[in-house]
Amino acid sequence: MTVNMTKGQAISLQKNDGGTLTAVRMGLGWQAAQRRGLFGSRTKEIDLDASAVLFADKQPVDVVFFRHLVSDDGSVRHTGDNLVGGVGQGGDDEAILVDLQRVPVHIDQIVFTVNSFTGQTFQEVQNAFCRIVDETNGQEMARYTLDGGGQYTAQIMAKVHRVGAGWSMTALGTPANGRTFQDLMPSVLPHL
Repeated sequence: MTVNMTKGQAISLQKNDGGTLTAVRMGLGWQAAQRRGLFGSRTKEIDLDASAVLFADKQPVDVVFFRHLVSDDGSVRHTGDNLVGGVGQGGDDEAILVDLQRVPVHIDQIVFTVNSFTGQTFQEVQNAFCRIVDETNGQEMARYTLDGGGQYTAQIMAKVHRVGAGWSMTALGTPANGRTFQDLMPSVLPHL
């Protein structure tokens, strides 16, 4: 059963049977918004980039994005850059895999961001979402859908963080501006 999350909501990342998750996929999907023009409606390709910033005690220690596809320790892996988006039907345009058992013990939070490297705003995007999937069986556990567009070029989407011996996910949904994850760091830090 999928939990449809709201901004600020947190859920525990446990299996339905109460067991501990071992691997999750943070999927990101989006579509280009239809534009009305003189000769009918059209869409423009939208290139959004997903990133995962790994933190230890509120300090960034590693990042996974389209130019660094695997974390230094190998526990977090980006599946590759999608330059156009629009898979639709709930499918992932970009995904980041997290092997929760391999994440080093000093890493206590992983923050997922999405940004428009080309500077297109979220007014040009529709049906944007992030979702967390149990990678062992493909079952979607939670989904956070972005409401409406805006004059911003990025979103601090969600974070996965340690809670005791387990992990939780919190939907953040904070608009930001920046073309790269580095540009977004001032907007990420208040969520740690």
